[in-house]
Amino acid sequence: MYFYEIHEGDDELGTAVLLAHARAFSPAEFFDLVKKAKALLVSAHEEETLSEAIANELERSSGFLHVTDDRLLASVNVDESEEGTFLVSADDQTRSVFVRRDTDN
Repeated sequence: MYFYEIHEGDDELGTAVLLAHARAFSPAEFFDLVKKAKALLVSAHEEETLSEAIANELERSSGFLHVTDDRLLASVNVDESEEGTFLVSADDQTRSVFVRRDTDN
């Protein structure tokens, strides 16, 4: 399995999407596929971001797997402390991350 990434901008959090494919595409081949998908979608798409729209189009048209949260089987937060290492709670619609806030400041 080979992995590919599409992202929008450098400073927007959460705009990167991951794709997987059984075939190894060269970077130039992958770039061409992304550009073709983008040309179809740039003026109209239902997804929240263009990255997601392109990933979904590549899944439909080229056999990629768009790796989304709903496909995760488990998510674990790790930290050097035991308290900071835990299984992230998930259900069919959401994924919850529990954060402890320091109230002494």
